[in-house]
Amino acid sequence: MLKVENITKYYGNLLAVDNLSFQIKPGEIFGLLGVNGAGKTTTFRLILGLIDKNNGTITLNNEKITYDNIDKIGFLPEERSLLTKLTVIEQVLYYGQLKGMTEKEIIEKLDYWLERFKITEYKNKKIKDLSKGNQQKIQFICAIIHNPELIILDEPFSGLDPLNVEMIMDVIKDLKKEGKMIIFSSHRMEHVELFCEKLVILVNGRSVLSGEINKIKKDYQKKNIHILGDVDSKKLEAIKGVENITKIGKELVVKIENESFIKDVFAYVKKCDNILKFSVEDASLNEIFIDKVGATYE
Repeated sequence: MLKVENITKYYGNLLAVDNLSFQIKPGEIFGLLGVNGAGKTTTFRLILGLIDKNNGTITLNNEKITYDNIDKIGFLPEERSLLTKLTVIEQVLYYGQLKGMTEKEIIEKLDYWLERFKITEYKNKKIKDLSKGNQQKIQFICAIIHNPELIILDEPFSGLDPLNVEMIMDVIKDLKKEGKMIIFSSHRMEHVELFCEKLVILVNGRSVLSGEINKIKKDYQKKNIHILGDVDSKKLEAIKGVENITKIGKELVVKIENESFIKDVFAYVKKCDNILKFSVEDASLNEIFIDKVGATYE
């Protein structure tokens, strides 16, 4: 288990991480979210021991993270960290040997992952000759080549087309099944909702929302009603509790303050003709994020 307990980090007078706590159990995918400058990268660096914290403790399986157990962590950074003049095999050998693996072990693992990602023909090609998407696959392989217990994935789908996103998604799901602890950070809220059981949203280094995603969405008061049929949007807008109405395709999406106003909207809609759909849904994670942070995650 990874335990981050009451960590605080200052850069001079700038408070970058403010009394942050969370836990990740084996087999969990945990979302760490926030706009640029919120403290995510600093938190990653603190976990990796790249910088010192001012207060708090970080433990992995009840041990402080030191040079003795740092190899139990794999890190995929948002920025490219590949040596572009090296070939793929040279690059992965370099990373694997830093993690204490033998050359034989690295090549066996590399061959498996190249096959899994359908890029076996790039084994002896230079990194600089690969597309951005294939470079991202190699960077992903470097992060997991040593079979770490904790994996930090910062924007893992960067540069990938939809088919390759699906491929990486399948790998992440398999890693979860193997009992890996995964920290997942992405600008795509639909990916966060798909993968993560729990999350923390940071603003200026402080947690403004944390917990299980399903509970966060359920407890969030505002709801969306999807309506398909012959309704008058102006009459809907006049109903108490209706905040706004948007049109998506042929459907109207009616945002209400809380579920107590569902009955009022339904009372109007049932009088209308040709109603093909009336469904109530929780707000999306993206809507909740914007409400809590006051900005889109970009």
